[in-house]
Order: sequence, then structure tokens, then C-alpha cells
Amino acid sequence: MKVVVRSLDDPSLEDGVARLRIHAYPQFPETRDVEFYSSAYRWLESHPLGNALHRWVAVADGGRVVGHLAATPQWYRIGGQRVVAHTPCDYMVHSRHSFQALTLMRAFFRATENCVACDMVPAVIGVESRLGAEVAGQLQYAAKLLNVSRLPVPPIPTPVRRLLNLGEHPVTARGYVSRPGTVPRDAQEHVAPPPVRPRLPIPVPIKGLLNGGLRMVDEALGSGLEGNLLRVEVLEGFDESFDELFEKVAAVVPCVPEKDSAFLRWRYGPGSPQFPVTVLGVKGGETLLGYAVLMVTLTGQDGNVLDLTTLPERRDVARALLRESIRFFRRAGVQIVRYRFLESPTSPRSSDLRRFGFFYRKGRRHSLLVKFADRALHKVAQDVADWSYAVGDGEASFWTR
Repeated sequence: MKVVVRSLDDPSLEDGVARLRIHAYPQFPETRDVEFYSSAYRWLESHPLGNALHRWVAVADGGRVVGHLAATPQWYRIGGQRVVAHTPCDYMVHSRHSFQALTLMRAFFRATENCVACDMVPAVIGVESRLGAEVAGQLQYAAKLLNVSRLPVPPIPTPVRRLLNLGEHPVTARGYVSRPGTVPRDAQEHVAPPPVRPRLPIPVPIKGLLNGGLRMVDEALGSGLEGNLLRVEVLEGFDESFDELFEKVAAVVPCVPEKDSAFLRWRYGPGSPQFPVTVLGVKGGETLLGYAVLMVTLTGQDGNVLDLTTLPERRDVARALLRESIRFFRRAGVQIVRYRFLESPTSPRSSDLRRFGFFYRKGRRHSLLVKFADRALHKVAQDVADWSYAVGDGEASFWTR
């Protein structure tokens, strides 16, 4: 079957892209919300560099879309220079046409001069690396449990159940039937596999005790830390103080996405996939010392720290923002907080997150990949220690809802 990779310049192909997305990610019901993805691309096109957005499709005989890739542009400051780099975005290929993954990515690197990507899928990272991108390093992935509902339930001893007036929960394990004395016809097949118990909800009295304990532990963990006297407030928008903060960061940190007030209004304001967000800030007089961008998912169960940026080496500000972010998510009823970032002079330290009760998950980290046409800029960008970067700065979080 012949397959042709071409620019997505025919609106009629959008339906094919939507069908491909559902096929590629059947485990995610949200892929069936076609309007969400259409609105996301309208938002991407509204970027000041929107005319530099590229999209390609792999089209098989009969006009069926079997592959898709977009290239989203963004300004960066690399080694003191302002440059445009593209990020591979919404990358997917039909399982029967996996070879087109390489063809699509070749189209990306032919059309773009510089690349900054944030990916966690090994196959995607392998294709990007094969075509010239280099892994600079990995983002930290820290998570914090706020509600024990996210935990699997261990068996509760009978004496404890009696003490708390909890009834017994009969559980039918695989290979057994609920009515005593009933033997299934295929009993021999059911005896071999180990019993599997479904995940049960934690009884309300126990859950209340455990969650109350978590709140008390959080307050204890945060007490006595530098930054507790700083006032954290909710900011209504992104004003010129964000421009001043960014320029101070860019003067010290060699590699950073250009996050001035105009970019932040586009990134998190009305029309963006993550809108509405909550912005926390710490100020010294009229000077912005740092800010955090927080989002609660549509389910209300997950909280994401999309960005947390401070003036360089203001660890006290980072701690204050982190502490108040946890309090915000707890008030919002969030069950778990997720934060993906590179440790840098503008972020909290790993030890700070551990102090606040975060744990790390190495198996779900994103890799930061770079490729710059200018070899001097590339040399600077390939050192992860030169970066200030969080998950909200790139495509990895565009589809979070």
C-alpha cells in the first residue's frame, strides 16, 4: 500500500487525524472529544509565531490518514541569543504503518532549524535521537499524596473492623463462585491462577483518620523552613512584573523558554487548553520574586504544578510557593499533586520537595532533547545544568485536562 507524507493543508483530512488519534490512544476516552483538539490547534495558531506552525500527515491509498505530526514554534534564550525552536507535537502513527514514524520525523527536521523536545516514550526519543536531537537530561517527576483514596487497600484485621464497627467485605476471587456448594463446569481452569482481589474503597472512618494525619504531617513538615514569613498571594494576571522577572532569570540562566507576560497570557490565559489556572506569587514591594502556575484536572482528583519560577537562588521563595501550592490543592480537594521540572537556580531543590512529602518516580520521567543548527548554541543547550525548564513550558503538558 502506497503512503504519502504531505502537509496538512486540506481541512478534510482533519477527520482522518481525529480517527487516527482514537485508534492510537483507545485507552483515553478524551481522544473522542474532537472539538478539544480542534480548539487546541486554534490556540496554537494564535501564538505570535503561529504562522511558523507546521503539520504533516501520512496518507494511504483511499485518503486514509495513517500518521500525523505537528511542529510548534517557541522563542528561547540560548546563550544570550533569542532563537526560535520547534517541538514535535501530537505525534502518532497507525500500528500497521509504523515505518511512517521515521518519515514524518524526517519531514520535521527538514523543515525546522532548531528543536527542543520533551518526551517520555522511548520509541519517540529513539527516532528523534536518530535524526540528530540529543538528550540533554531528564526532568524530575515528583508526586505528593494528599488523599489516601489513591492507595490500594490492604486487608483490615478482623479486630480492627470490630473496633470501628466495619462490616466484612466478601470478595469473590478469581476461580471461585459466590454461592457455596456451586462448582463451575470449568473448575480445573479456575484453580490454577492466583486469586485476584478487586481494589476496594478505604472505609470512611479509616480514610478520615489517615487524611487527617496527612494534613497534620504536612503542617509539621513545612514548619521552621526558610520562607515561612514570605506572603504568597493569588495573582489576577500576568503584568509587566513578569517581564522584569524573566529578564533577570535570562541574565543568569543560559537556557530558558522565553516566558514574558505576553507568552504567559497566551500559554495560560483564555483559550489555552489549561485555562483556567491559579497563579500564586511572592512580591517584595512591587517586584515579583517568583510565581507558580497551578491546574486542577477536570476530574478534580489531580493537581499539576505547571510552572514554578523564582528569581535565581531565591530558595526561600520557591519553598514558600511550594508550601502554598500544597495548601491550595488540599483546599481544592485534590488527591495527588504532580510536578515535573528540571532542578535549577529558579526552582525548588529536590531536598525541598522531599521535605514537603513528595516522592520521586524515575520510571515516568520526561527527557529534554535539543538540536540547534548553530554549534555553539547547541553545545550550551545540550548541558541540562544550563536550563530552567518545567513541564508547562512545552508540548508535554498541552493536552493535560
